Amino acid sequence: MALASLGLALIAFELLGTAGYFLWIGLSALAVGTLLSSLPMSWQLQWSSFAIFSLATTWLWWRKQHKKDAEDDRLRDLNEKQKQLIGQIITVTEDLPAGTCRLRVGDTTWKAELDQATPKGSQVEVIDVKGITLKARKTLNF
Repeated sequence: MALASLGLALIAFELLGTAGYFLWIGLSALAVGTLLSSLPMSWQLQWSSFAIFSLATTWLWWRKQHKKDAEDDRLRDLNEKQKQLIGQIITVTEDLPAGTCRLRVGDTTWKAELDQATPKGSQVEVIDVKGITLKARKTLNF
């Protein structure tokens, strides 16, 4: 009965905004309280069950949340200038050879790989970024 009360108290405390820290521990306490209502258990077994349930539920939640956070970080472009350049059309300010060269983008230059030689005044599109190297291709000017 004490663990069920503890579980309810922890879940109530979770409502105050502890960002999930007490939710899984509270649910574990409720699970042990539910088990205790149908099975007689010594206090040592109750606390052992509570510890095991708490560790298991917290680990499972952390694992799920970690995957979600990693995916969100992968898709985020904020403060990653190179990712923001993908799709941008750039006018070339000097003749550039095919292969590796320096491409002026705004007020700076980037290492770039071009698929073909590009004369001054032509436009290229950034199609990908690998590390600090822009992959670009010449656009068709009509």
